[in-house]
Amino acid sequence: MSKLLLDRLKAQFGDDVLETSSFRGDDVAIVKPEVWHAAATFLRDDPRCACDYFVDFSAVDYPDQDEEKGRFEIYLIVYSIAKKHRIRLKTRVKDESPELDTISTVYLGADWGEREVFDMFGVRFKGHADLRRILMYEEFVGFPLRKDYPADKAQPLVEYRDNTHNKLGPFLHDEGMPFDRSPIVRKN
Repeated sequence: MSKLLLDRLKAQFGDDVLETSSFRGDDVAIVKPEVWHAAATFLRDDPRCACDYFVDFSAVDYPDQDEEKGRFEIYLIVYSIAKKHRIRLKTRVKDESPELDTISTVYLGADWGEREVFDMFGVRFKGHADLRRILMYEEFVGFPLRKDYPADKAQPLVEYRDNTHNKLGPFLHDEGMPFDRSPIVRKN
């Protein structure tokens, strides 16, 4: 149904649309990072697209992907309430200094999504009004959703508190769920 959106994007951005796919109503367009902001704006403002509803924003880490394609895939899902079609807009950024234009100026709901992607993957968003950690504390070192982040890395990097059970953290050694998801045996 929303193949119209793919056609409109290709007509507007030409070779800057790298790939498109449509399968069972899931339409995807991958664009160059240089037109990411313009493509999101076009989807919202073009009367035939009218994608006025922000659905989701996130990223995926592909560390083994060809460096030319880019390690991180950033995606945005938007929907048109009036026209009843949706699209997933994607772009890829490289590992050396992952950076992309913000779309929080286009879709206000992307504000926290961009902060989450920055916090979990380390992708920076140029022009974001308040780009800071949203899930991890400021002293946290690294980006925990990157595939090369060591699962056994001890975090938090601040001293554990003695005799505290208030769950405000840092937690005691027997609190929380270990990375291997094995049950914790509590001593009475």
